[in-house]
Amino acid sequence: MSPTSATSTTAIDASVARCFIPYPAAEVAHAASGPLSGLRLAVKDIYDVAGYPTGCGNPHMLALSGIKQTSADPVEKLLAAGAGFAGKVCTDELAFSMNGKNAHFGTPRNGGAPDRIPGGSSSGSASAVSNGLADIALGTDTGGSVRAPASHCGLIGLRPTHARISLKGTMDLAATFDTCGWFARDMDSFTRVGNVLLGEDSGNLPDTPRVMVAADVLALLEPRVQAVFSQTLERLDHVIGTPLPVKTATPSFDALYWAFRHIQGYQAWQEHGARIRRHDFQLGPGVAERFEWSSTITAQQMEEHSAVRARFRDSFGQLLGHDGVVLMPTVPDIAPLLTDSEQSLENYRNQAIRMLCLSGLSGFPQISLPLMRLDDAPFGFSIIGPHGSDQALIRFATRLMHERA
Repeated sequence: MSPTSATSTTAIDASVARCFIPYPAAEVAHAASGPLSGLRLAVKDIYDVAGYPTGCGNPHMLALSGIKQTSADPVEKLLAAGAGFAGKVCTDELAFSMNGKNAHFGTPRNGGAPDRIPGGSSSGSASAVSNGLADIALGTDTGGSVRAPASHCGLIGLRPTHARISLKGTMDLAATFDTCGWFARDMDSFTRVGNVLLGEDSGNLPDTPRVMVAADVLALLEPRVQAVFSQTLERLDHVIGTPLPVKTATPSFDALYWAFRHIQGYQAWQEHGARIRRHDFQLGPGVAERFEWSSTITAQQMEEHSAVRARFRDSFGQLLGHDGVVLMPTVPDIAPLLTDSEQSLENYRNQAIRMLCLSGLSGFPQISLPLMRLDDAPFGFSIIGPHGSDQALIRFATRLMHERA
């Protein structure tokens, strides 16, 4: 079977996957025909869906929500294109995590590696698709919340150009980073969603782009990870040629890491801090500490780190130009084990941010493809393209997926 056609994943029982929120069922209408007809859509529970509350992975937010009367813009577009609603799915608490482990609602099953975390915060979305319970699923990506679960669960996932897809009707975390992304098991379904949500590219990335490899990213990774990435490049060499090694992180990974953390934290606290304090939210491990740290960030720090972000975006934009793409592993390694400690998971998250923030800080699109495996677990292969090149990036990704062994 062609890698771009529908996969043969066999759905498991939904109670085993633990990815759907057990809301009372409400009628969600969809178009009788359209480009997404026959596809089952799962929706991350930070998007409004008419007839349902929006719980955002937190019991306080669920209590405050009420039943929504209208659906978020991306949900409405997919339903109008013929997708059928499969249900709302779990998210990490307030979308402020990357592990997929929710202290209140549990951990959805990783269909690609059941003994490992699914990744977050779009954990339920990735779980539903990787377990065959949905064909497509909406997630969001602020710091890696589509790309990391895609890598962990063996799926295709895109963080689009920032602000290319409307997030009206969606919970904000950090508005200058928040994006609407989605998952699929096969390129045909993935591309059909992109045609509905993205429209035409504003960039002009050629069909055969100038290909670079993020050499400084690879230097951060373990030799076993470098080896499997190099083997994948060799397998794809008749498509990508010999990529040029480049330095991506300007001025440094540490500077970019702290710029991302401070800007995200400041905006997250401005969005949610007053509500957290007023209602005394009982936040789970990791999320509580992140919000508490975020509450200490000053406007001056936000301004200083925003300047770092602006300089990086300019330099990264010059590196890519209008015709270049950068290849790299999506995250530092395969998904951590479910049994790993909270400290180990936090250490992994911090390492991952150093890679994932390249797309986040620049606002440029990044797609993760299930082209690699390590220790019999999925591992994502990523492509970052210029601003506005999302559709061309998907077409280039399709060529690479055709070469999958």
